[in-house]
Amino acid sequence: MILRYAAFTADPSGGNPAGVVLDAAGHTDAEMLAIAAEVGYSETAFLFPEGDDRYTIRYFSPLAEVAFCGHATIATSVAIGERTGSGTIHLTTKAGPVDVDVVAEPNGPVTATLTSPPATTRPADHADVEAALRALGYSAADLDPAFPVHVANAGMNHLVVGLASRELLAALDYDFEALGALMAARDWITVNLFWAESPTVFHARNPFPPGGVVEDPATGAAAAAFTGYLRDLALIKEDDVVTIHQGADMGRPSLLTAAPLTDDQRIRVSGRAVRFTES
Repeated sequence: MILRYAAFTADPSGGNPAGVVLDAAGHTDAEMLAIAAEVGYSETAFLFPEGDDRYTIRYFSPLAEVAFCGHATIATSVAIGERTGSGTIHLTTKAGPVDVDVVAEPNGPVTATLTSPPATTRPADHADVEAALRALGYSAADLDPAFPVHVANAGMNHLVVGLASRELLAALDYDFEALGALMAARDWITVNLFWAESPTVFHARNPFPPGGVVEDPATGAAAAAFTGYLRDLALIKEDDVVTIHQGADMGRPSLLTAAPLTDDQRIRVSGRAVRFTES
């Protein structure tokens, strides 16, 4: 059975939809890719139960398998929590182990908090930045100088680009083919475009051509990588909680919160999810 959840929201019309298969035992790679393509969301998660709250999890976009997906992890963990209650779920992903703490309120919402793979960041190559800006329809003058362009990773690579205004973020209109080719060549899974409302509140948009999707309305893996970037560049304090608003420009508002762990390279990303039925 394929379940459908909207992640990082309590409203089925918001958030990022994900397919969830709670027991994928016996499915081949080709079958999982075909299911993901038929479902049509940016990712569908496939669980392989191992007992004692341990699972192998795999993620497929409509075009290919991806090593780690934050929103599908949140969706899957909420689905498990609705059935088993609060607890810690131990996931094995192709990007490494990911633990998820699930809090299920009696007759109320379920919240999931994932602990990402270790987060790292490095400056992006100048020529790559120029090529990305051309494909995105921006110029160097549109960038916020407080945020150097980096490639951040918390399981997968994300180009992190800070824009100087909310209006520039809202005006995103990019060349899908050109950006997709560049991202494939550089092994970037998304481009994390953002505008800083305050030192800890951000608005984000995530083009996702490698998955065959124009844009993701909520991207947990990018939120983890971005928070690691902020931490490593000393742009936030260790005890800060980062709030990320995403999806509003697509009509699917989403809310993500993320926080660095003390003396640990990993990031905790929290959100809710709600099941829905397609009409």
